[in-house]
Amino acid sequence: NCESIQEIRDQSTCGSCWAFASVTTMSDRICIHSRGVLQTRVSSQNLLACCPYCGFGCSGGLIAAAFAYWEEVGIPTGGMYGDTNTCQPYFLPECDDHPHQCQDYVPTPECELECQEGYPIPLKQDRSMGDGIWSLVGEEEMMQDIMENGPITAGFSVFEDFADYKEGIYQHVTGAYMGGHAVKIIGWGVENDTPYWLIANSWNPRWGENGYFRILRGVNECGIEEEINAAIPQ
Repeated sequence: NCESIQEIRDQSTCGSCWAFASVTTMSDRICIHSRGVLQTRVSSQNLLACCPYCGFGCSGGLIAAAFAYWEEVGIPTGGMYGDTNTCQPYFLPECDDHPHQCQDYVPTPECELECQEGYPIPLKQDRSMGDGIWSLVGEEEMMQDIMENGPITAGFSVFEDFADYKEGIYQHVTGAYMGGHAVKIIGWGVENDTPYWLIANSWNPRWGENGYFRILRGVNECGIEEEINAAIPQ
């Protein structure tokens, strides 16, 4: 019943995967912990531009710090580019061919201390806050937390063959290391005796399996089971 879980956002030409993975997890958990009452979208724009200790904005950031910022400062609402129904929507339109044509990253935007013009709620009143930040390691802890609290945020290593992913259960076979990436794990399953994680990416709904991908579960494939962060909303 949570609209945000069914959404795939687009980070466009900005290395803001860390912010997108974090705020989409926050949005989902607000909905889940309110039993579907609060259908909100936490702002990737605000986290990207305003968190002073989260990293380097469009050049990458830290998901653990993102959850700390949510708990210590709070983050207002914000949807995708052009959204007029939230405080601080994202500043870039979609980029069509992830990741191949979307790597010329733009500078990090300036932090804005007010909501967009026409939005009726002041930013300070629009913020949600996190509570109880934690890290998870390993398949069992991850599955337990997803079951109890909702999606989790994960970092993993991207190799060249992931850039060409289309469908199926991904497992690194060929290609050089390209860098780190952050995503939102929403569940798990088994297909033809192969266990997998079900993961939402931030490369728009036209990438992969309608914006999602699956990766081998239980063997820490590409480090997917060792850098996990989450929190619950206040």
